[in-house]
Parts: sequence; structure tokens; C-alpha cells
Amino acid sequence: MGPIIVTGGAGYIGSHACKALAKAGYAPVAYDNLVYGHEDAVKWGPLEIGDILDADRLSAVFEKYRPAAVMHFAAYAYVGESILEPGKYYRNNVTGSLTLLDAMKRHDVGRLVFSSTCATYGNPVHDLIDETHPQVPVNPYGATKLVMERALKDYQSAYGLDWISLRYFNAAGADPDGEIGEDHNPETHLIPLAVDAALGRRDALHLFGADYETPDGTCIRDYVHAADLADAHVRALKNLENGEACQALNLGSGTGHSIRQVLSKLSALCDRPVPVIEAARRVGDPPILVANAARARHVLGWQPRHSDLDTILKTALAWRLEH
Repeated sequence: MGPIIVTGGAGYIGSHACKALAKAGYAPVAYDNLVYGHEDAVKWGPLEIGDILDADRLSAVFEKYRPAAVMHFAAYAYVGESILEPGKYYRNNVTGSLTLLDAMKRHDVGRLVFSSTCATYGNPVHDLIDETHPQVPVNPYGATKLVMERALKDYQSAYGLDWISLRYFNAAGADPDGEIGEDHNPETHLIPLAVDAALGRRDALHLFGADYETPDGTCIRDYVHAADLADAHVRALKNLENGEACQALNLGSGTGHSIRQVLSKLSALCDRPVPVIEAARRVGDPPILVANAARARHVLGWQPRHSDLDTILKTALAWRLEH
């Protein structure tokens, strides 16, 4: 099996994907500018430091490794920041991704697994979101991912690019073996913030909105384990190798948990309460986001093995305690 370039391979999901690729017999090459990634998360192959906006650096890496395919994770992904700094997001997530696609074309690399997001859907019109749901993103982050999904279709028509786009819901948890985990700066995800609050590493968790039309008033989300996301990316790559059709697929557990449910279960695991400060709702937070991931199960033979809430919280807690 030829090398696989993994952009953002030093990041949260990218590093999990590198581990899954190596376990499946591939040779991952992490390509990362280390703005948000971590050099010590690159354990299963070489690290090439570079930016996806740097066409010359991309060409040098493609010439060096002659990859069989690319997994593309490198993106800015802070929703709130995307609203305040849209130019940053369009420049990196769109212009950078197009620079990558053009590098692939120049070097005859015709397979891409693209990291997308449920943020392309915007506010849900029904509770279980499948791939036919309207895509009307409500923030620049989701909009940039949607632009690139359209670009993939156009590059397929014009140049024969084979691609699969994986729209995942709330990524969570840490490597079950404890080798890598979630380490963002700044951290905005619920579970690591809640763990740090429970452990006394921050004063409290800010709970944005307790008056939603949900059973306990807090948002309901579909949490999917990082290791399960990585497994889906490897399965998508194998599908492309087998000549399967280009398409977009949801990745989620299919089960929603409210914020209060997450905090209650975490409190039980830690044997201490999670201190909370209630705050106003954030703009653009829908009450419920839950995936219908039946198509991924059918197309990829994918079955989440770590995405029950207990496993997600236990692995996240173990990682935070160790690191």
C-alpha cells in the first residue's frame, strides 16, 4: 500500500486517523503546520511541516512520498471565531483546500477522503439528520465546508477525482489505548471543558442556554468517538480503492444526549459534581443535532464501537488525568 498524506495529521482526529491507517497496513505521512496540531501526536509515520496554502511545499512532499491518496483534515474549526474572522476561514478552509486539490491533480493523486461536518446542514428541520437534509449553514465554518463539498463534485467531473466526504457530528473521546487525545488551545468542546471543571482545573463550566425546548432545557448532541471516526476514514479509503461511488456520509452514533445528561454521567464517574455557571444561549446553537448514519453503516460497513457515552467519557477522563 502506498503512502497516505494526512493533512492535519498532528491534530485531534488526524492523529487518530494516522493510528488507524498504520494498524490497517498503510503508511501515513502527517502534513501539518502545527498551528493547532502537536508534534508529539505524530507517532505512526513521518511528520512533514507545511501549510496547505503553500503550493511549493505541498509539491515537494508529494514528490518525496508519491502518495496513493490524501486524507484532508487540515481546517480551522472554531464556529464562533469563524463568525468574527470569516476571511481567515475562507482563506484556509477554501483557498488552502483548493491548493491541495491542485497539488493532487499535478501529481496524479486521484483519491481523497474529506473531513466535513454536520455544520453544513445549519438549523435542522427534523430531529434525525440524514444526507438528504437541506444544507443551509449558519456560520462561515459550515459554509466553507459546503463550498469544498461542491468543489469535490466539480473536480470529479473535470478531472476524475474520486472522493468521499464524511460529515461528522460531535467528535469526542480519546484513544482507548491512551496514546493520543483531545488537546485544543483554546478548548471549546463540552467534554474536555467539563472534565477540567470536575477536576478543579477551571472554576466552572459555562452552560450556554438552559431554556431550550428539550426535556431538561439543554442542547442535545450526538457524540461520536474519535477512534470510530478514524475507522470510518480508513473504510472510506478502502471504498475508493474498490471503485465505489463518490458520496457524502454522516458519521454519528444516532443517539442524542443533553448537556445535563453528559454532566450527570461525568459527575458519577468522577464522584464529584461538575460546577456550572448558566449563561445565555449562543447564537446559532440549535436545540437538537442527531445523525441518521444508516448510509455510512451500509456503504462502509461501519459500526461505532466506542461511541456510547460511558466509553467516550471514560477515555476522555483518562486522557485528561494523564496529560
